Amino acid sequence: MKTEIIPATQIQHALTILKNGGILAFPTDTVYGLGALAFNNAAIENIYIAKDRPIEKAIPILIGSLSDLDKIADDIPNMALRFASRFWPGPLTCILPKKQTLPLAVSATSTVAVRIPNHPDALALLRAAGPMAVTSANISGQSSPSAAEEVYAQLNGRIPLILDGGKTPGGIPSTLVDCTGSKPIILREGPVSMAELLAVLE
Repeated sequence: MKTEIIPATQIQHALTILKNGGILAFPTDTVYGLGALAFNNAAIENIYIAKDRPIEKAIPILIGSLSDLDKIADDIPNMALRFASRFWPGPLTCILPKKQTLPLAVSATSTVAVRIPNHPDALALLRAAGPMAVTSANISGQSSPSAAEEVYAQLNGRIPLILDGGKTPGGIPSTLVDCTGSKPIILREGPVSMAELLAVLE
C-alpha cells in the first residue's frame, strides 16, 4: 500500500477514503490521530491491524459538534452535557453509555469514550465526515507522533493517507472522566482537574 501525504485542508480526498472503508491519519489538538468512520466495523478493525494494537483496547470516538453526541451515546447523563458545554472543544474525554448501534470494534463494553478536539483541521474533517473512531497514529508501544513525517516513519505502507496539518502541540492526553455513575470519576489525569469538573456541577 502506498501512503500519501497531502495538506490537511484537502478533505475531499480524505472523505472519499473514509466512505470507502479506509483509515487515515490527521492532526488533533494533542498528537496525530488514526481514524475511521465510527460505524464501519471493518475499517475500525483495520486501525488495530495498522497499529498492531491489542484488540481488547477500546477506541475513543471524536465528534465535530455536540449535536453528534446522541448518535453514539444513549441516556446521556446531565453531568456529561454540562461538562461538554464547558470544556468542548478541548482536552476532556467523557465515558458515556454506548449506543448499541456502534460496532463491537469500537468498544466491547457498554460504554464509549467521546470528545471534541480543539483543532481546526480535525474539526473540519469531523464535521464533514461525522463521528470517527480515533486513536494515536503510531505503532502500539511506540511514541505518539506530533508531525506528519513522524506518522509516515511508523505507518508508511500500513495506511493510505496522512493529512498534514503541521506540528501538533503534543502534550499530555485529555482528562478521562467516567460520567456513567452518580459522581464523576477521573480514570486518567489530564489538563482538566477534578476541581474544575466539580465547579461545573455546583
